[in-house]
Amino acid sequence: MGFFDLFKRKDKKSKKYKLGLHKTREGALSTLKDILSKSKQIDDDLFDELEEIFIMADIGVDTVVDFIDDLRSEVKTKGITDPLELQEMIMDKMFEIYLNGEVVNANLNLNKNGLSIILFVGVNGVGKTTSIAKIAASYKKEGKKVLLAAGDTFRAGAIEQLSVWAKRIGVDIVTKESGTDPSAVMYDAIKKAQAENYDILLCDTAGRLQNKVNLMNELSKMKRVLQKECPEAPHETLLVIDATTGQNGMSQAKAFKEATDVTGVILTKLDGTSKGGIVLAIRHEMGIPIKYIGLGEGIDDLEVFDIEQYLYGLFADFFEE
Repeated sequence: MGFFDLFKRKDKKSKKYKLGLHKTREGALSTLKDILSKSKQIDDDLFDELEEIFIMADIGVDTVVDFIDDLRSEVKTKGITDPLELQEMIMDKMFEIYLNGEVVNANLNLNKNGLSIILFVGVNGVGKTTSIAKIAASYKKEGKKVLLAAGDTFRAGAIEQLSVWAKRIGVDIVTKESGTDPSAVMYDAIKKAQAENYDILLCDTAGRLQNKVNLMNELSKMKRVLQKECPEAPHETLLVIDATTGQNGMSQAKAFKEATDVTGVILTKLDGTSKGGIVLAIRHEMGIPIKYIGLGEGIDDLEVFDIEQYLYGLFADFFEE
């Protein structure tokens, strides 16, 4: 089943993605349908225009070059001459770029029998604390017993901010005084989680990126403390990136990937940018799957990532008569 068949149905989730990605669709991608419908042939000029549009959408230069090369090759192989036929081909190719020949599962890797530990990393100001709260609320709604660990002990207000969220959503939290060694917070948190049979432990970390060596040492120490008590921990290490920072978010992703074993990305504020193509850039250039995307301010607006719905959100105009 192609994308055009898939999205003849418009469910609640499709509408949420469509609304959340409207800035990208109405910004960088706004001329795409018009260009394809008005072009009389598929030629170098058309491919150049497509390349420019996708780079403006922040898909990333390297990703776009590979994408356009693949598109050219398939057009030639299949003998396609009608520019309108590129609509579905573009979506199919982007789908292939994201999957990259793998089965990509956006669901978190949780321990089926016992405690699951999730570590959150990312620079200050990207929405890390809010993301932790939203995920905690989601699991609490599922009936899970959730504990938070306020491991960002260096940023002024970080402990208080996470504590306020914990109280608001009704989950427990482990805190220590500001300036405490974050590993001490992790130790207390995992001991409490194991003793009191928690299902999920969500761990905040410091967001400093000035010195990669210090960052690496700090994260490594925290992981050692967790692994001493739970050898398979952390079950996920999620990097939180602010989508509105565009390619700067890519440089953050590279730095954190060098510093720790990032297993997935949370892309916040995707609804607030016209450069939503960064999803594909992260996946193509870093090989890291997107686990959640932020499509609004509400507690329920952090969505488990769905590549098909994402592509519909980007190209919803294709489906409108």
